[in-house]
Amino acid sequence: MNNSRLSRRGFLRGASGLTLGVAVGGGALTAGCTSINVSADSGGGDLLERLRGSGTVRMGFANERPFGFINGQGDLTGEAPEVGKEIFRRLGVESFEPKLADFSSLIPGLKAGLFDVIAAGMYITPDRCAEIEFTNPDYNAPAALLLPEGNPRNLSDLQSIEESGARIGVLTGSVEEGYAADIGLPGNRIVVYPDQSSGIDGVAAGRSDCLMLTRLSLNSALQQRRGMPLEIGEPFVPVVNGEEMFGAGGFGFRKGETAIVDAFNRELASMQRSGEILKLTKPFGFAQEEMTDLTAADLCAGTAS
Repeated sequence: MNNSRLSRRGFLRGASGLTLGVAVGGGALTAGCTSINVSADSGGGDLLERLRGSGTVRMGFANERPFGFINGQGDLTGEAPEVGKEIFRRLGVESFEPKLADFSSLIPGLKAGLFDVIAAGMYITPDRCAEIEFTNPDYNAPAALLLPEGNPRNLSDLQSIEESGARIGVLTGSVEEGYAADIGLPGNRIVVYPDQSSGIDGVAAGRSDCLMLTRLSLNSALQQRRGMPLEIGEPFVPVVNGEEMFGAGGFGFRKGETAIVDAFNRELASMQRSGEILKLTKPFGFAQEEMTDLTAADLCAGTAS
């Protein structure tokens, strides 16, 4: 099965579209782009040794709840940062430096050496696997629609949007934007928003008839916007051209850094077996249903099922 659009957010822009260089630390936003030698040797790379030597790992994130965001205390948290922090501690790295980037700039930023790992719940796709190394996924999440209260257009999935003439809201650079185009929706029925917050406001204001994200993203976002006349539809697996689009997210490293990926995967597998991954992610809305035993190898090959 060809799952080239397997992901939550699409890698649609190249390095020329970078929106990077904002570091978050101690509750303050500070500008700064510190690059490093990004070459990896043929023996699996030396990133793990360098991180152990420095004691600090720079985590790229996109400020998207619940996957990775800055909380009210100014700290980096969310599904990916909390899982990543625990695994890095087990690998001998105790300090974490957040690096904020637009989601579509995470892969270019990683490749440019602006951070060491993508910790943003990034879905693993064949296209992305051609760009970077992925760990095995730590979750697998279905999609859902944010809808006006009462769901007046009776929308439930991509097919219902297509058949009803409704306008779908998507985030810029997202896989949902690609899904909408792939099922043949015209441009005037695809409303593109820059972020979660504007997408929610857009549905509330009637600029689009729905907003498509993961159930987890929508639940987390609406918790911050209580009282709005909106509801979340039932979760579903998107179907595009007859193919189910699964969404399993992991951590991204630069090409060639296989040694740290292998070490990361060993700790991840141990934490999956013990139930620690669920324990760490449950505060962010994850449940047993989101836990997964899929592998990056299958996801990269497009053979996951």
